[in-house]
Amino acid sequence: MNWDDPTDATADEGLAGPAAERLVGSVADGEDQAVEAALRPKDLGEFIGQEKVREQLDLVLRAARARGATADHVLLSGAPGLGKTTLSMIIAAEMGAPIRITSGPAIQHAGDLAAILSSLQEGEVLFLDEIHRMSRPAEEMLYMAMEDFRVDVIVGKGPGATAIPLELPPFTLVGATTRAGLLPPPLRDRFGFTAHMEFYEPAELERVIHRSANLLDVEIDTVGAAEIAGRSRGTPRIANRLLRRVRDYAQVKADGVITREIAEAALKVYEVDARGLDRLDRAVLQALLKLFGGGPVGLSTLAVAVGEERETVEEVAEPFLVREGLLARTPRGRVATPAAWTHLGLTPPRPATAGNGQQDLFGA
Repeated sequence: MNWDDPTDATADEGLAGPAAERLVGSVADGEDQAVEAALRPKDLGEFIGQEKVREQLDLVLRAARARGATADHVLLSGAPGLGKTTLSMIIAAEMGAPIRITSGPAIQHAGDLAAILSSLQEGEVLFLDEIHRMSRPAEEMLYMAMEDFRVDVIVGKGPGATAIPLELPPFTLVGATTRAGLLPPPLRDRFGFTAHMEFYEPAELERVIHRSANLLDVEIDTVGAAEIAGRSRGTPRIANRLLRRVRDYAQVKADGVITREIAEAALKVYEVDARGLDRLDRAVLQALLKLFGGGPVGLSTLAVAVGEERETVEEVAEPFLVREGLLARTPRGRVATPAAWTHLGLTPPRPATAGNGQQDLFGA
């Protein structure tokens, strides 16, 4: 796999095993989905963070309601766990419309999409998660459905095949993707409103944690919330997951109140450090630093060193390490940055003895 090519990668949501099991993983499992349903804000006023997106989306929805029309199609992009599904439900609630939820991997044939579209009610919101993973024939059918509210159903095969036009009621498509670059331009161009979801600042995550703690009937002080927020990797889903685990620790080991000391002790048990790194993240850094002198080292070699699959290291651990400035991807392989040595309390090698590719990182 060529990391330099954005099309040569598997989607985060498609990973199994460690990706779904990690406490700081951004993929929602069954428990997360159940809890998220209870914690989801019901309108834009309750939604925390993403100020620009909320302001722009509010204008789109208000204008549509004033015209008495369905809202334009909406494309939401961003990392998992930032609130794309929640916003789709808010769009439906703000428009007073029902919502239908499906995903790209579930639509592998044009007929699958035709069956869904033909059963939509007027004004209904269709939420299509992982839209970049939909099959090409279904994509091409979606073009006409979004633009003309019509699909052509092909009946028969070969020379005798005929296309039967099927009129659709006006609807709003909300597409969500973690890989906006994988969407073909004709599909992207048919969305009337596109928004990119940014990672959250710690102060915003503190507000998310306080709100969730109130809904979960958990007592937490300001510094305890700040400690959890600082380890949540900028993602509300992870913040809520860490809050639940710290709550469990506080109930069993303390009086149920979450303070900084309780949060630190709980997250130490769950192996989530002060920057949000977990066991897998630290294993990758330790192998890179201790076994390979900071790199450069190939991805496959690094994966073998930590006992994980290549895809797990590339799709699960690397994105956060790169975003935190602890690891760099170079044409010759993965290289640790000076911040990685500092974070693990190790001394970097002298520049003269550092591996190829480190001169520009450590300086002359």
